[in-house]
Amino acid sequence: MLEHGGHLIDAAKKYNIPLHQWLDLSTGINPNGWPIPVIPAECWQRLPESSDPLISAAKQYYQCQSILAVAGSQAAIQSLPLLRNKSKVGVLNPAYAEHAYSWKKAGHQVIELSTEMIDTELNNLDVLILINPNNPTGQRFSKQQLLTWHQRLNQRGGWLIIDEAFIDSTPEYSLCSHSISEGLIILRSVGKFFGLAGIRCGFVIANEPLLTGLNELLGPWTVSHPSRYIASKALLDTDWQQSTRLQLKQQSARLVSLLMKYGLNTTAATDLFVWIKTEQAAKVHQLLAQQGILTRLLSYPSSLRFGLPKDEKQWKYLEDKLT
Repeated sequence: MLEHGGHLIDAAKKYNIPLHQWLDLSTGINPNGWPIPVIPAECWQRLPESSDPLISAAKQYYQCQSILAVAGSQAAIQSLPLLRNKSKVGVLNPAYAEHAYSWKKAGHQVIELSTEMIDTELNNLDVLILINPNNPTGQRFSKQQLLTWHQRLNQRGGWLIIDEAFIDSTPEYSLCSHSISEGLIILRSVGKFFGLAGIRCGFVIANEPLLTGLNELLGPWTVSHPSRYIASKALLDTDWQQSTRLQLKQQSARLVSLLMKYGLNTTAATDLFVWIKTEQAAKVHQLLAQQGILTRLLSYPSSLRFGLPKDEKQWKYLEDKLT
């Protein structure tokens, strides 16, 4: 099983620093997530129903009509490889490693690509997987470029899978509202922008035959009743969404400025994380951890990813420790 950010308890034990004293910047999750209301008792007492408001809310938020709720986009990442015969699958490197891992595990041939290689290698691929914006590099792909790649793949029965887990703060880059045709598969998550990673709810946007096959594979009740209740409310809260997009842009710019002030020059950034590529990543990661600040360390390339502090107290703590 692959390692991910968020292992705060393990870090507390390793560095012998009490859990409550840590500043966890190891994930790209909005630290000021959507405010969860009181959850009705029936959400805990009854099985979820597919005719509840969730899919209607999701269709409105994502501006699409062909959508399936899943237990976080991770559930789709693990399951989609099981819906194809053995294929040649192109994945970016660096990128969210679960994509390559899941396709390899299912017996497919995985080919690691740089962005510059995609055009020349596309004719040799059956599936191309992109993250937009990419995690951790923050790279964005234009709609026209994505649609061109999809058209080339679809002519040969191929798939273009776009993981849009970090796109909510910049919805103008999303392909969700584009007419969904065969071979175009989009993954969305409420964990990052909405700060609701714990409810394990995400969505797959694709044509109906593929969603039917995926739904059969995953089985019933993949998203719990409380999670469906929370997600449907969050997806309809347009006022919170608009104010949060502005706040995240401001906070990301603030983080870039602060890190650069103390010699940590940003390589790339999104509204939810900052990426710094440096040969000293492991050393910086350890020095920060010794002071109770957890970052996401990546080995290839040697780099660090910083998430956003939650409040002014955490901002001050970070600056004090960087000084």
